[in-house]
Amino acid sequence: MAPARARALGCTTMQIFARSPRQWRKSSLSDDEIAAFKVEVKKEKISPVVIHIPYMLNLASAKEKFYEITVREFTQDLLEAGKLGAQYLVTHPGSHKDLTEEAGAQKVIDALNKILLATKGVETQVLLENTAGSGDWLGVKFAQIEKLIKGADSSKRLGLCLDTAHAYAAGYDIATESGLEEMIKEIDDTIGLNRLKVIHLNDTKVMLGGNVDRHAHIGEGNIGKESFKRIINHPALKDCTFIMETPKENDADDLRNMASIKKLLVIL
Repeated sequence: MAPARARALGCTTMQIFARSPRQWRKSSLSDDEIAAFKVEVKKEKISPVVIHIPYMLNLASAKEKFYEITVREFTQDLLEAGKLGAQYLVTHPGSHKDLTEEAGAQKVIDALNKILLATKGVETQVLLENTAGSGDWLGVKFAQIEKLIKGADSSKRLGLCLDTAHAYAAGYDIATESGLEEMIKEIDDTIGLNRLKVIHLNDTKVMLGGNVDRHAHIGEGNIGKESFKRIINHPALKDCTFIMETPKENDADDLRNMASIKKLLVIL
């Protein structure tokens, strides 16, 4: 199972898809599958467990039928995440294609209100992930995500997932010490650092402000190893969960990236 594979790779936390990321829901996990997963998580001491929402869903969709399906499936995914004992469910805010940014943002807020109302009692926190800025995606700037979170009725159940590759592609120069400090301050001034729970550690093949999502191995892209050393050792980020979404052909790639990050960690 995934927890055993995560521990074998040297992980203490993990991010998974609870179902196919590129298809509509075909079935739900059985009670036996959920129970077995939770036993394995406890056995392998994996914490926290992060689940990423399927890519198919779009909380800002202008297509009403698609929007309705998204809300319905997102609700089921959050309920299932709660049953699995996951601490966080990560989602992209959505694409507002064929809508204004304001209208798209309101659709996201309305969707989140419906989802959170239908999942009262679920302890899994929903984290909105910043985006690279391609097309009509929301969440390029943290002020956009702030509006989505603070516009929701149950905003305490919402937080932030920071993707380093997306941030760099969106124009945040986290490859420099001053750029990293500026981004951290912007997050604190808008969303609040207390809401930043998960960081996706990804290098990028894209130039600063390129607005394209192209992940690279740690230290082999435009962010660079020294910058990742500053990120993972930054006192303001010490309580965050770090997840790598680096390119992968086999487990050796994960092991290589894990080794690269561990070498940069300063243990006090």
